[in-house]
Amino acid sequence: MGSQTFRDVKAWQSAYDLTLAVYEVVKSFPNDELYGLTSQLKRAVVSIPSNIAEGFGRRSSKEKDQFYSIAHGSLTEVENQLLIALGVGYMTEKHHFLLQEQVVNTQKLLDGLRKANR
Repeated sequence: MGSQTFRDVKAWQSAYDLTLAVYEVVKSFPNDELYGLTSQLKRAVVSIPSNIAEGFGRRSSKEKDQFYSIAHGSLTEVENQLLIALGVGYMTEKHHFLLQEQVVNTQKLLDGLRKANR
């Protein structure tokens, strides 16, 4: 039996956890980044579970894949922004490593979701 709601989708659960973790980390970013990297990271990370949920709610495989593809793009954007945050000293290597592990796990689950949709 398939998933009941988008909340049952492992890729969504992983993306949701990543979102909460990113929100926690950006609290320590400098205030002058509020409308810069902090805002961009929040927007991009929220897009991941949002697009997985929206894709889940679509009927056709083509529509589902479109939203899952957008989620994948946002995930790559978050990965890049986390590297920038590390590079400019806004987070520790340890925080970056933990977030990167979550990014990779989410990527794997999202790839599996996309393959299952085909």
